[in-house]
Amino acid sequence: MRRTAEQCGLTIAFTADTHLHADYLSGSPQLAHDTGATVLASAAGRREFPHTALLDGDEVDLGGLALRALATPGHTTEHLSYLLLDGEVPLGVFTGGSLIVGAAARTDLVSPDQTVPLARAQHGSLQRLSRLPDEVGVWPTHGAGSFCSAPPSPERISTIGAEKRTNPLLQMDDPETFARRLIEGLGTYPAYFSGLPEINRHGPGIISTDPPLHRVHLDAAIAAGAVVVDVRPVLDFARRHVTGSISIPLRPQFGTWLGWIVPASRPFVVVRNPEQDPAEIVWQSLKIGHENLMGEMVDDWHGASSTIDVIGPDQVGHSQVLDVRQSAEYHDGHLPGARHVELGRLPDAGLDDEPLVVMCGHGERAATAASLLRRTGHRHVAILSGGPDDWSRITSLPLERDR
Repeated sequence: MRRTAEQCGLTIAFTADTHLHADYLSGSPQLAHDTGATVLASAAGRREFPHTALLDGDEVDLGGLALRALATPGHTTEHLSYLLLDGEVPLGVFTGGSLIVGAAARTDLVSPDQTVPLARAQHGSLQRLSRLPDEVGVWPTHGAGSFCSAPPSPERISTIGAEKRTNPLLQMDDPETFARRLIEGLGTYPAYFSGLPEINRHGPGIISTDPPLHRVHLDAAIAAGAVVVDVRPVLDFARRHVTGSISIPLRPQFGTWLGWIVPASRPFVVVRNPEQDPAEIVWQSLKIGHENLMGEMVDDWHGASSTIDVIGPDQVGHSQVLDVRQSAEYHDGHLPGARHVELGRLPDAGLDDEPLVVMCGHGERAATAASLLRRTGHRHVAILSGGPDDWSRITSLPLERDR
């Protein structure tokens, strides 16, 4: 963001938090430290770092445009959306974890006893946003794989009009019906989500320089109890990897799966390809609170390497398939006879050692699952390249759907 602002000759004057995030550490305190920007946030959040506390209806002059705070509780109790105005003409609304493309953010992250009341509040917030003009842009924080969405959506931006036409949650006038529908769509989420809101309230630590990715030796890392995390693409991992390593391919969801699979207290080292950005690995680790990244491996691993088969949809045949996608994805369409265990629950599933073909939507989560199974002694595991739609298209066979 700083680089883009510099390239455009702009100064970052404000950074706005819509809510106390559970899925990552807020970058606002760091951005304020680096640029002198003012942090905007809800007064109800009781943040303990310098910020401008806003109430419902407060406006901030952006110099020709204005930002108006809209109280939209639901995802959290203190949630704000920010309406961008040109005079009195609304241009778009930063909806954070309130209205999401085709869905709404989950309401079960604050505490179990608040899940239903917050779902009712979410109904009121979405109704409030739906009264904005149809042409107003919708710019949510969550989406495209975020586990804060219920259910997760691949899209990132929309308009009020498009959401009124297509978002099923905006078709529900009754708060109780809305709450039931929203809660039914909730899947699992990583355990680390429980700790980040309080860190965000206090303010994440400030990093003075870009942390380097140190070079370490495998024996020293293992002696320190480190987990080896292989961030290379699936096919590279399959061809050769450190025995016992966990495959978590580097992509936008890397940090989430790292936080889900590797405990924050456990040191880890990474294996990457030369073209993969070490700064991205470090940043994604830090933004979910994983500070025990020892570095990257430098030594060759002759004698301590393994391979794993990757098969195409036409090679599945009568093999036992293990589908590790989220429940909502699985119920929307899966291979006939496929067994289902969400990836996040796999370490506790206690599966028997039998031949398995592991699949997800594309192959990345399947590689993570296969590597976890290998670590626990499963010998006959293969990764399916592609997802259920690829299998159905290539085999001309229908998927099973549970709803």
